[in-house]
Amino acid sequence: MGRIEDLQVGVLALQGDVREHLLALARCGAQALPVKYEEQIRACQALVIPGGESTTIGKLVSRYGLAELLREFAAAGKPIFGTCAGSILLAKEIEGNEQFRLGLMDIVVERNAYGRQVESFEDELNIPSLGEEPFRGVFIRAPQIRSLGEGVEPLAYCRERVVLCRQGRLLVSTFHPELTTDLRLHQYFLILVQASHSSTDVRKHGNHKRAGYQSVR
Repeated sequence: MGRIEDLQVGVLALQGDVREHLLALARCGAQALPVKYEEQIRACQALVIPGGESTTIGKLVSRYGLAELLREFAAAGKPIFGTCAGSILLAKEIEGNEQFRLGLMDIVVERNAYGRQVESFEDELNIPSLGEEPFRGVFIRAPQIRSLGEGVEPLAYCRERVVLCRQGRLLVSTFHPELTTDLRLHQYFLILVQASHSSTDVRKHGNHKRAGYQSVR
């Protein structure tokens, strides 16, 4: 795999917790860049869509003409991590709502499913992929994932609902990992990015038998 410090990971800088994700990714050793223009996004090996206001981010994606670019980005096998609002934008369907979404991940989500701002909460999450130590989940006007398609793997639950899941090189959480000091989820994402980047390099050079090569399926 390539080195984490060689990876350029963009954070979609239209609205939301952009700075917090940039700091977390930088602390993990990646080159973290705020991006909102086509040439910036194309230069990245991966992308984070941060928490914030999903309607606002969606409108700005449309205004900047980025929707097809982001769909092409995913189709090219480049990983995308959506947190809270980002999970809504990546979803195939938003329950009871026709707002803009990219429709990249085979999940159905419900916006603001836990109630108003005052009903935001934190909870200890068991995430086996990150080890035995619980992960502090910060849920702020959080969505809920109502259903998963066949190819979607649930990675964590809270109150009997999936709050973290993965479909190939797409990863979503309904909570805000960027608002904690725990870097394990960002590190997990960067491992996906490393594997994806290595896979791309192998295809470019036609050497599918290189020692240590493992693809992300």
